[in-house]
Amino acid sequence: MISTIIKDKPTKLFILLAGFFIANAFIAEVIGVKIFSLEDTIGITPFQIPLFGTIFSFNLTAGVLLWPVVFIMTDTINEYYGKKGVQFLSYLTVGLLAYAFFMYYFAIQLVPASWWSGSKVEQGVPNMQTAYEQIFGQGIAIIAGSLIAFLVGQIVDVYIFQKIKKWSGEKYIWLRATGSTIVSQFIDSFVVLMIAFYIYPKYISDANGKAWPFAMVMAICIGNYIYKFIIAVVLTPIIYLIHNWIERYLGHDLAAQMKQAALEKH
Repeated sequence: MISTIIKDKPTKLFILLAGFFIANAFIAEVIGVKIFSLEDTIGITPFQIPLFGTIFSFNLTAGVLLWPVVFIMTDTINEYYGKKGVQFLSYLTVGLLAYAFFMYYFAIQLVPASWWSGSKVEQGVPNMQTAYEQIFGQGIAIIAGSLIAFLVGQIVDVYIFQKIKKWSGEKYIWLRATGSTIVSQFIDSFVVLMIAFYIYPKYISDANGKAWPFAMVMAICIGNYIYKFIIAVVLTPIIYLIHNWIERYLGHDLAAQMKQAALEKH
């Protein structure tokens, strides 16, 4: 039975795309607790732009590195497996993220061994339990926001993608893939960060233990979206490379049948 599944090219391709889709979503959640300076990372002077009563520069969540990839995978799966294929993976991913949410929370509540909390003092971590709570506690807040933002973003992405595809047919792959990603990333960027950093700031706070100011959260949201917008455009050639690889793997006739079936099932 397993060998039959592996030999079936459409099934094998779906497993490959789904695995990469889910893995990137999970990695983005875990690394998303870090805020990094894009300008300092690439070696330029940070921007100093007045915005919302604060100074704007590109301080981004590390999760932005992978979320554009997730939405590109969404469009690729949508192209060959249709709305139902994307919905199945979206619900599965949300279910797994919710499971991770509860496991993070449970792990935080476990009483640490007496020697473990101070085991990394020499490495500059005075209390491992506190560090653990801060890292995975922030993950809880981000996951809570992501469960909502991810679903809404996916629904919007699928809807726009299918509408453009019905209008354009096989032409303008870049338009339906990049266009749907740009809109869905806008929703994802603002919803998840507003929930994680402003509405539910239990673990995400400033040095004084207070929630981050609204202006700071909005500045990060805008920076994240500008970055995602640029990356979505830059990755457009990658979309064509992925499609060309899939066409060669499946064969032109089978690929055409799958794309037509995906559009009809919508």
